Formats: sequence, structure tokens, C-alpha cells
Amino acid sequence: MKRAGFAAGVALVTLPATASAQTPPPAPATATLSVSARDTLGGAALTRRAFTARVVIKPFVPNETVKLRVYRGAKKIRVKTLTFKSVNGGAAGVATLKIKTPKPGRLTLRAAHAATPGLAETTAKPVRLDAVRPYAANGSRGPAVRILQSKLAAMKYVVPRTGVYDSGTANAVMAFRKMTGMARTWTATPEVFDAVLAGKGKFKVRHPKDGRHVEARISKQVFALIEGGKVRRIYHTSTGAPATPTVRGKFHVYRKDPGTNAKGMVDSVYFIRGYAIHGYVSVPPYNASHGCLRVPIANAREIYNWLRLGDVVWVEE
Repeated sequence: MKRAGFAAGVALVTLPATASAQTPPPAPATATLSVSARDTLGGAALTRRAFTARVVIKPFVPNETVKLRVYRGAKKIRVKTLTFKSVNGGAAGVATLKIKTPKPGRLTLRAAHAATPGLAETTAKPVRLDAVRPYAANGSRGPAVRILQSKLAAMKYVVPRTGVYDSGTANAVMAFRKMTGMARTWTATPEVFDAVLAGKGKFKVRHPKDGRHVEARISKQVFALIEGGKVRRIYHTSTGAPATPTVRGKFHVYRKDPGTNAKGMVDSVYFIRGYAIHGYVSVPPYNASHGCLRVPIANAREIYNWLRLGDVVWVEE
């Protein structure tokens, strides 16, 4: 009896030692976190227009979250907790958030994942971008102008790519305004940016089988150089005033006179009698010429060089 009691006592004493020897829980996995800005325009955002913040975590663990903070300057303007979704067969997790700001400024995106039993604490490198007003006028420079120039050039409007709103950019904006039926001013307002980003203002080719040719639109006061059925360049122009209208019809280039003549016509390309496409010092947004197709002097030489004798010139409403 004494031996049995002694054994039971020993067993009671040794139980806590057995429990303390259990294996500790595994440490949380190490994670990597990154944040990026998507749907931006040349790395910038326009006020009133949403872009997407995208956060990626590796590896993916179900039910993990990330806290995304958005700052404008030093001011915190938004905080959102996002849940990751599996991508690439579970190799990573992705969380997204649409962001829109009504005010311009430098935006900073900061993403952080707090430690959990499944993943260790981790922080992404901040991402910074500019939010700018969709407006540009003479002398403007920076992201808004670069966005505008890039989108106009993609639609074949002849525009510089300098990031500066100069006369060439104003002429391209004028041509775009004419094509979309907007007021004929030289400024890129929010209305212009909205239309450009929506893909409006495209020049539709009417005579794709005429090879390398010109298509002038009297009602729009623009013309385009066409080749292979595709628009190559679109120009702001001023055609004949009501008292001296431009002839309509299908013509052919029959003469080319380089330089400036006695009437101030620069690099003239004649398509019938005295009617020509030429550079001129004044190209207003309405029809004001003596019947020719006036273009800004800065554009005259490239048009002169592009057109060849015999090329078709269409002049239509």
C-alpha cells in the first residue's frame, strides 16, 4: 500500500513538467508588402478622377488585412482596412482601393500589415504622386500639360511633347475643340480634359481608298493628312471667309512653292488655280482667308514636305 501511494505521488509531481515540455507555436511567416498607383496618367492623377491603389502581399494567407493610409501633403485624407484576395494560385494576395481627391497636391500612399499569428508585421515603401487640376493655359507646365499633350498626340493632333503649354499646344487644343463642337477658345478646361480622356474628337476618314491625301472639313475648320486609310496628322486651319469661300471638291496637288511669297503665304501647296494650303501669320478659329487653307507657320514646312505632286486634296463641309 505504501509503495502504491508513493508511485501516485510521484506521478502527480511530474505532470506539470510534462506539460511545460510541449512544442511552442510556430513563429509567423515573414511577408513582403508593396503598394502602387494604377490607372494614373503618366504617373500623375487628375483631381475629381479616380485612380487605383494596389497593395500586394507575399505569401498569401487567408483573412489577412492591410491598412492603407492616404495623405495629401502632411494631412491624412483617408484610412481604409482592406482584405487580401488570392492571386496566382495563392502565391500572393492583392487588395485594391479607388482613390479620388477634389484638391491638388502631393499624395502619399502608405500600407502596413500588423503582426498576426499567420504573418509577421511588415510595411510597404511609400508611393508618392501628384494630383493636379485638369486645366492648362498659355505658360502652364507640368503633369497636366504632359497628360494633355500625350492624349492629343495619340489621336494624331499635331502637338509638341514638351510639358509646356505653348502656341503649338494651343493650336492642337483649338483643333480638338473644333472637332468636338466646343467653344473655340485656346484654353484646356476640365471639359477638354474629360473629352480627351473619353476618346472624343477622333477624325473619321471619308476617303480611305485615295491613298496619301488631304481631307479638309470646312464646317470644323480642321484638316488631316491621310495615308493608308489612317489619320497621320490633324491641323487647326482657317478656310475662306464668306466673301471669298474655299472651293469644294476633289483636287490634286499641282504645284509647290517653298518659302514666303509677296502675299505672306509660306510654303504653299497648290491644289487648284490660286488655292493652296500654306502657312500664314494669322490663323483665327473661324474662316477668314481669301479661299486658301491657312495653317500656323510652324506647321507649314512639315505639310509642304509631306505632300507630293499629284496627291489628292478633298475639301468638304
